[in-house]
Amino acid sequence: MGAIRPVPRTQLRDRAYAAIRDAIVAGEIEPGAIVRDAELAERLALSRAPVREAFSRLVDEGLLESKPQSYTRVTPLVTADVRDAAAVVGAMHELVTRVAVPRLGAADIAAMRAANERFAAAVGAGDVDAALRADDELHDVLVRASRNSAAAATVARYTPLIRRLERRRFGEGGSCRSAGLHERLIDACATGDVDEAVLVTAEIWRGLEELAD
Repeated sequence: MGAIRPVPRTQLRDRAYAAIRDAIVAGEIEPGAIVRDAELAERLALSRAPVREAFSRLVDEGLLESKPQSYTRVTPLVTADVRDAAAVVGAMHELVTRVAVPRLGAADIAAMRAANERFAAAVGAGDVDAALRADDELHDVLVRASRNSAAAATVARYTPLIRRLERRRFGEGGSCRSAGLHERLIDACATGDVDEAVLVTAEIWRGLEELAD
């Protein structure tokens, strides 16, 4: 847990949540590890209240599990849970893609291409953090363009469950999605081919469901 850093005393609840979530997703706090609000509060230079609130949110999102008066710990990597999360997130991405494609402008397409270039470079360099960050940036263009806040919230809630497995597979020498599939998606978006864009989106997320298997 050495990579967790103190955060500024603004929006403490959200910052505590993001710091702990990111540490779990990155594997800095491993599956099965016991987490204590006092210890993390000290590391983050916070009071215990925002850390407890972050714990509650992370329990709801499936990254922590808690037994009252006993322990709070990081959930194990359960492939069925990841597969279910990938199915839900994939469905949301298909929905937003269908809505977003007719709304995309040249700047949006350029942003997606730039993100995919960063993604491909990061995969080639073995930089999992940069790869997943670029992947998020690419797909977020479509999420924002759809203007569907419910879909955006669902994606934000369940994606961390998938990222934990992606990071582990990447670290074991596995693949981390496909820049080629991204390129097909971007080309479909650029030509306004909604059906093709949705088809490629489904293929991308189906691959993540298979990764869980």
